[in-house]
Amino acid sequence: MTKSILHKADSRGKANHGWLLSSHTFSFANYYDPTRIHFGALRVLNDDMVKGGMGFGQHPHDNMEIISIPLEGDLEHKDSMGNVAVIRQGDIQVMSAGTGIYHSEYNHHKDEAVKFLQIWVFPNKKNVTPRYDQITLQHKDSLNQLQQILSPNPEDEGVWIHQDAWFHLGHFEEGKSAHYQIKKPGNGVYAFVLEGQFNIDGIDLDRRDGIGLWELDGFDVKATAENAKILLMEVPMHI
Repeated sequence: MTKSILHKADSRGKANHGWLLSSHTFSFANYYDPTRIHFGALRVLNDDMVKGGMGFGQHPHDNMEIISIPLEGDLEHKDSMGNVAVIRQGDIQVMSAGTGIYHSEYNHHKDEAVKFLQIWVFPNKKNVTPRYDQITLQHKDSLNQLQQILSPNPEDEGVWIHQDAWFHLGHFEEGKSAHYQIKKPGNGVYAFVLEGQFNIDGIDLDRRDGIGLWELDGFDVKATAENAKILLMEVPMHI
């Protein structure tokens, strides 16, 4: 029988640093809830807004797969591997921190905010060589369907990470639906509503609600509002 856990948008941890507004689905920094540490291999899901000209100074990471998905505006990235890049809505960025990296992230503009998702996934291999990648997604590939944007396979659609995880994005018109099939037995899926409203497994979800589902083979995703956007993150439940 399918198991699920619902996280309403207003139940997330909040941080207001003036230049940064962040909502934490799972425990992070000063927000701690022992019942919300992670969902399987999904450790962090932060919904961030950074004011113009501001950002995160250089800081370290190791042994974590880090995914950034811009929602509005442009995010400037620099790291100790020598990468300098700007990512914007429609892009997805991934880093394997591995043996250790330093990086910084800043709003590329002085006069407008940047909004993005910061996602951390536990890797299935430790101390790998650090790596960076980014791609630009084709919007048409997510219209009224689920577009794969991440997988474990470098030859597959989207970016790849060191974990048996698959991410999909969908942008749906009201009343449209799609079926999601679990890629690997034993995995679960955390669904996060970016915009609009959805019904998943008989449960109604509003903007920025999240639901974790596991012990299932698949499920239907149905948009119940116009211009509805959703992110599905399939991850191993045991780490």
